[in-house]
Amino acid sequence: MNQTPPGTRDYALLVLLAAIWGSSFLVIKLGVETIPAASLTLARLALAAVFLAGVARMAGQSMPRGLRVWGLICLAGLTGNALPFTLIAWGEEGIDSGLAAILMAVMPLTTVLLAHLFTRDEKMTPRKALGVCLGIAGLAVLIGPEKLTQLGENTVRQLAVAGAAFCYGINAIVTKSLIGQPRRALAAALMVVSTFMMVPFSLFFDQPWTLSWSAESLTILAVLGILHTAVGTLIMLALIRRQGASFFAQINFMIPLFGVLFGALILLERPPPNAYGALAIILLGVAIARGRRRATSGAKA
Repeated sequence: MNQTPPGTRDYALLVLLAAIWGSSFLVIKLGVETIPAASLTLARLALAAVFLAGVARMAGQSMPRGLRVWGLICLAGLTGNALPFTLIAWGEEGIDSGLAAILMAVMPLTTVLLAHLFTRDEKMTPRKALGVCLGIAGLAVLIGPEKLTQLGENTVRQLAVAGAAFCYGINAIVTKSLIGQPRRALAAALMVVSTFMMVPFSLFFDQPWTLSWSAESLTILAVLGILHTAVGTLIMLALIRRQGASFFAQINFMIPLFGVLFGALILLERPPPNAYGALAIILLGVAIARGRRRATSGAKA
C-alpha cells in the first residue's frame, strides 16, 4: 500500500505517543511504591485486555485462529508485555524512572543484533555493527564497569531494565511473523495471553489479596492499563498503518528523552552527568545502525 508523505497529524500522533510511553516510566515509579512489580503488571495487562477486546469486538474482528499463530502470540505476549513490563517495574523499585528510560534506549540495537542471528534479510553490516558497539559503550558509561564487577542491588535492577530492552528486541523479530492478522484482534489476543501468564507470578510472589489497594493505586493502574498500554497500542497501530514501521521507529529517539524530562520535572530526579553522555552515545548508535534500513517498532514501558 502506497503511503502519503507524513503530515502534521502523523507527527503530532508520533510525539503524543512518545510522550505517553515516555511518561509510563514515571507512572510505574509511582505505582511500585505501593504495588509489587508482578501485580502491577498483571493489573495493567488485565485492564488493557478488557479494553482492547471491546475495541476488537466493536470493529467486528474475531480472535486469531490456528495453533501456530497462537504459539507466536504467546511468545510475543511474553517478550513484548509480560516479561519486559515486570522487569521494568521491578527495576524501578530501586532506580529512577529517567534512568530506566535511558536504559530502554538500547532496544533498537538489540533488534539489529537479533535480526542478524535469526533472519535472512537483515544481516549485520559494518554500519550496524558500529551502532551496536556504540550502544554497548553507552551502557558501559551509564552503569559503570566497576559496578558491573560488584553487581550491587541497583546494578542488578539496571540490568533487569536492560533485559527488558532485550525482550523487546526479541519481540520485534517474533511479531514480524504475525503481520497480516487483524490488528485490533491481535492486540487484544496479546494482552489476554500476557494477563494469564502473569496470574501465577502475582499470586505466588505478591499475594495480591494482602495488598492495600488505595484510590491512588487504582488510579495509577487505570492510567497504566488504559492510557499507556491499550490506547498507546491503538495509536501505534494507527501510525504504522498510516506511515509504516520506518516512520514509526523515530519514536525510539523521543521516548527516553520524555522519560528523563518527566522524571526531572515531576519527581525532581537528577540523573548523574554520565547518564546524559550515555544517552547521547546510545542514540548516536541507534541513528547509525538504522541508516536507511526498515526499522522496527518502538520500545514501550
